[in-house]
Formats: sequence, C-alpha cells, structure tokens
Amino acid sequence: MSATPDTNGQPSAASSEGARFADRYLRYVSEVLSNIDREAIATFADALLAARERQATIFFIGNGGSAATASHWVNDLTRWRGRPFRALSLTENVAMLTAVANDYGYDHVFRWQLENLMTPGDVVVAISASGNSPNIVEAMKYARAHEGITVGLTGFDGGALRDLVEINIHVPTSVGEYGPTEDAHLILDHLVTAYLWEACAAEGAGGDHP
Repeated sequence: MSATPDTNGQPSAASSEGARFADRYLRYVSEVLSNIDREAIATFADALLAARERQATIFFIGNGGSAATASHWVNDLTRWRGRPFRALSLTENVAMLTAVANDYGYDHVFRWQLENLMTPGDVVVAISASGNSPNIVEAMKYARAHEGITVGLTGFDGGALRDLVEINIHVPTSVGEYGPTEDAHLILDHLVTAYLWEACAAEGAGGDHP
C-alpha cells in the first residue's frame, strides 16, 4: 500500500501511520472471520431456507449498529422474486418503538412486537455484540417460550444471548470491540444471503442480485 506523498514527494508520517493502522485493523478482522464456526453458518442458512419453505416469518432485532444490520439483512433477504422469504426487522417502526419505550420501558420494545406478530415456528434472529442487551434478552426469552426458532449473532464472550438460542453464530472478539464484531455480522449477512440466493436460483426462479 502506498502512502500519500508530502510536498517534498515523500510519504507523510500521518499517512504512513494511517496505513499501518489500516493494515492492523484488516488483519484483525480477517483473523476474527477465520475463527467463525462454518457449521453454525450452514445451520442458520438451512433454518432460513426451511422457514421459507413453510412460509414462516423471520424477525430480525438489534440495537444501534446491529439495528442497521437487521434492516440491511431484511432488505437483502426480501428482494428474491421467486418464492419469497417473509422477513421483517422489528427496528423499523419508530412510533411503536418510542411508544413502548416511553410507556413501558425500552427493555420491552422487541418483545411487545413479537407478542403481537410471532407465531410458533417463526424464526427470531437477534444481532448483538455483547449479547446482554435487556431488550434482546427479553425478546429471545419470549420467542423461546412460545415455540419460536431462536438465532443469535454474538460477539465478545457471547453474553446471555449465547445460551438462550438454538442456533448461535459467535464472532470471537474482545469485549468492547464493536467495530470488528459488527463488521463480521454484516459480512455474515452478505455471505448467508448470497448462499440462499444461489440455493433459490437452483430452483429456477429469478431474482435480482442482492
């Protein structure tokens, strides 16, 4: 990687340090990705295909950057034009989120929606770096108690979420490393969606590439 030259035609110290930081960051993310359980990814993908087969709904939940990943995943997953995936991000309804948070507390914003929308056999995918967000834990306890299929995408040490779900894809990062964890979760979105679209394409139905 070449650094940006300064006015004398030499790489500046600032740009060289930026290049070194980029190299360290990318190497670390590559190491994190190499340690993710491939069989867990395959199990999750199969669960989504099975949900599509029985026309179950797939709910995605998350906070902050993970909320954005939840929305991104639904965007990618629902663009297939053949037999569709029924997917919904529970981070989208701002009126519902703020009403429940204001009246009952933020811990209930996802569980409340699942109580109204989830039926037995639906899939609930929780995306959480720490795995300890109270609203995530509450939602997954509800899903588990009411015959939902529970999936967690975790980081750090997995937190409470890791032990609550049937399927867990763990991103092994140090506590507090939100950036690399969320990077990996978004890559998992694209990886799993690409695999699903390939599987759907084998059926002969058409779709736009995500």
